[in-house]
Amino acid sequence: MKIEIVNNISAIAEQDWQRLNRQPSVFSNYQFLQCLETSGSVSGAQGWQPHHLQLRDNDKNEINAILPMYVKSHSWGEYVFDWAWAEAYEKHNMPYYPKLVATTPFTPVTSHKLLSNHVGLADVFEVLTHHCQHKNLNSWHLLYCLPTQQKSDDVYQRNTVQFHWLNYNYRDFDDFLSRFTARKRKNTRKERLSMAQQNIEIRRVTGKDISEKELEFFYLTYQLTYLKRGHTPHLSFNFFKSIVEKLPEHILLIIANCNGEDIACAWLFFDDKHLYGRYWGCTKSYNNLHFELCYYQGIEFCIENKLSLFHPGTQGEHKIARGFEPKLTTSYHWIKHAGFKPAIKAFCLQEQQQMRTYQAQCQTLLPYKLNNENG
Repeated sequence: MKIEIVNNISAIAEQDWQRLNRQPSVFSNYQFLQCLETSGSVSGAQGWQPHHLQLRDNDKNEINAILPMYVKSHSWGEYVFDWAWAEAYEKHNMPYYPKLVATTPFTPVTSHKLLSNHVGLADVFEVLTHHCQHKNLNSWHLLYCLPTQQKSDDVYQRNTVQFHWLNYNYRDFDDFLSRFTARKRKNTRKERLSMAQQNIEIRRVTGKDISEKELEFFYLTYQLTYLKRGHTPHLSFNFFKSIVEKLPEHILLIIANCNGEDIACAWLFFDDKHLYGRYWGCTKSYNNLHFELCYYQGIEFCIENKLSLFHPGTQGEHKIARGFEPKLTTSYHWIKHAGFKPAIKAFCLQEQQQMRTYQAQCQTLLPYKLNNENG
């Protein structure tokens, strides 16, 4: 296979993208990634230099795979944390960056990262390794991808745990709660009831109906969330404005209002099967408001629209008590420096065991009744 490097997604033919995107999701959508780049949210200046790979068949001379990738000068916005690896390199006066990363920027969601009808993910491991060795790139990383059969001892698998809500054909929210133990069911109802007690009203707005005023309010709350943590927001206002224009059928905005004033927002994406919680922010704090906007409203939306899965975002053990189940995610990593390989390999193997143990522990904390329980 011949590799072609594309430094701007607009230089990739959209018809090739659509032809090879056999299991499309919101986050593998051509226009989604294009909006990230054209808005300036993803660029070399932001430490996300587009380095998309087109793999061309040597015989037919046609593009048979596309792998959206980025050359990174930091590890922000990835959510598979390798800061400890970078620190180890630094202690030995070795450069950890630049590295090559395949992921949807700022989006820890499992999806088909490789777009192809014939080429498997494991088939590109050797291609990526060869590419990095000849392009002064110190490692490659395939994040939040589907598990595949590894073909190289030099490629290391990592697992993390996320919490997902699954729709078991619930009729409504009460039907969902009927699976909880009595105590957990009471706690959830109490949290939801507190919205009315605080005079909070909630509305859901899909993309085509989001007004300019609502979009501006959302971006204010989005900025506040980052500023409270001492960070600069990853995404520009122009990204959200353009994504509303390009993909309105995939956007859900949930807004909380108290006494006539909007006070909080949650921004979600959805498709025919899944709902994805992405961003949240508030101008004022209220009891349980985060749970209502980011979890309970999303669960209701899934039930009403017969969506099978709700991915509310990464991390957060508080999701367990609200019915979100622990699920393993997978990523693959290759490191160029031979001296670090044994330690990183050992780390990944140990982490895999820890994540499986952690997943099993979290499973025991779910609020659902056991099969022989009443109430």
